Amino acid sequence: MVILIENRLAQLRKSIAKENIDGLLVLVAENRHYLSGFTGEDTQFDESAGALIISDANLTLATDSRYELQAKNEASLYEVTTYKESLAKKIPQILDGMQIKTLGFESNRISYKQYNDISRELKKIDSPVKLKPTENLVENLRIIKTDPEIDAIKASLSIAESAFTDCLQIIRPGITERENAWEMEKRLREAGADSLSFPIIVAAGSNSALPHAIPGSRKIKAGEPLLFDWGVKFKGYCSDISRTVVIGKPDKTFEKVFQTVFDAQRMAIDAVKPGISSKAVDEIARNYINARGFEGKFGHGLGHGTGLAIHEAPRLSPIKDIPLQIGMVSTIEPGIYLPGWGGVRLENMIVVRKDGAEVLNGLDVANYQLEI
Repeated sequence: MVILIENRLAQLRKSIAKENIDGLLVLVAENRHYLSGFTGEDTQFDESAGALIISDANLTLATDSRYELQAKNEASLYEVTTYKESLAKKIPQILDGMQIKTLGFESNRISYKQYNDISRELKKIDSPVKLKPTENLVENLRIIKTDPEIDAIKASLSIAESAFTDCLQIIRPGITERENAWEMEKRLREAGADSLSFPIIVAAGSNSALPHAIPGSRKIKAGEPLLFDWGVKFKGYCSDISRTVVIGKPDKTFEKVFQTVFDAQRMAIDAVKPGISSKAVDEIARNYINARGFEGKFGHGLGHGTGLAIHEAPRLSPIKDIPLQIGMVSTIEPGIYLPGWGGVRLENMIVVRKDGAEVLNGLDVANYQLEI
């Protein structure tokens, strides 16, 4: 792990030099983990488990007393320092011993208040350090997954799929979406998940037309779509899966919608290869769905990267357009959503290989009909 982190730091330092900054303040939790091994989690946006300050000559991890021992155990390459009052007051003290004139910060994580607090503390000691916003310096490194990272994602997927397979045995008409979600969560934990990647989605009937439905008191009925979206974290890495099933005999609408989504997913996966545009892959699935009479019924992007964060680069959508590269991991999740009836979404995870896409899932996509 130490060698892996050293390699990441070497790459980051090259990016830092290109940005014309002398160091980088890292506050994004996933980036902090990626660059140090420290797994402390931010409990909410305005609370932090700590920050990294990285320069050519220094590696510092600043945290509070709650995480001191954990940081020292996990981030062996870093000098760990703690603060009693606030990170903003500690940063000028740390920088005072470094040769940093311009400090980059992650503009997507630092709040306006945090920026002002740090600036004010720097002025108090007449520090010459200037703050400069940066974007995606670490995220651009995280976009290409190493073999150990892909193995961790596969393990996360295996846990998620085994628990779902168990849960299918107890699905029956009359139980609620919320009850079903809880049964899944219990099984995911028992199967070895460290935590959930995101709150489980269980959406029955017309509720399945809501891509991010919240499980409620609606009871599951035979013959209607039942959409699941779930995933777990394991050793820091996330999985993300969607499946749509039906109890008993589906209606003709379900059969047409399901087959369309199934074919669109297969066509998109078959199109993935190094160098192809992320937008082009999205278009293949989207154009097929539109041609089958469902234009405007697939509103979200085709997929997104998944790793230490549940949503990260690359994004496969009509908006984002980047060439896919070997080692990128993404979901492929077309869907069709018909208000008043319901929806179907099928989601697999793939990694880009030199010969095309490798599907990381083991769970069958086509098996959707459950016995009553």
